[in-house]
Amino acid sequence: MATAVGGRRRARPRAPRLLLGLSALLAVGAWQIGLSAPPGPAPPAAAPPVVASATPDGGGLARAVPVRVRIPALGIDTPLVPLTLDQDGALRPPDPNGPDLVGWYAAGTSPGETGTALITGHVDTARGPAAFFGLSTLTAGQQVEVARADGSTVRFTVDAVVNHPKSDFPEQRVYAAAPRPELRLITCGGRYDRAHGGYQENTVVYAHLVGSQPEVR
Repeated sequence: MATAVGGRRRARPRAPRLLLGLSALLAVGAWQIGLSAPPGPAPPAAAPPVVASATPDGGGLARAVPVRVRIPALGIDTPLVPLTLDQDGALRPPDPNGPDLVGWYAAGTSPGETGTALITGHVDTARGPAAFFGLSTLTAGQQVEVARADGSTVRFTVDAVVNHPKSDFPEQRVYAAAPRPELRLITCGGRYDRAHGGYQENTVVYAHLVGSQPEVR
């Protein structure tokens, strides 16, 4: 199969629609994100499996819906909304009319379970900076907290923050299943070039679970 990059088509290994759809959607200008499927022939329908609960030896928690994400270093404390795939298999982004909204891939791993959980948000919208505007300034060792509907808060430590060119987005590295609870925060990043489709990179925060505690109300 092939996928369009900067107006050209280049070969790319077959991958689930989620992987190609997510990287394609998040690689364009934030307020220009649409609901279209990735260009080129569509691969067979597939999505990461839903894990009912984490195994004790994996160090993860049982599945629970995440409801808020907090990043103390950036002053972020915002609701999480579930994101689904559209009819073409592309991940729907958060509503740009709610710039403070951040979404998680609800059919995948929930934050705190063993595996790789995905949280995405806009870097900006037509009205200005959005929830993940400062995401690229995070550094290794800083914290991300996710409040869950079961009353727990899971805490992740940032391992790395990387800007990946959209022309060579490493789907396997970003989305691959993990043997421990991990988290990816993803937004648009890098240089903005309107003539070439908007932002030229994706900012990806890689983090792993370091603890959980009851939610303080």
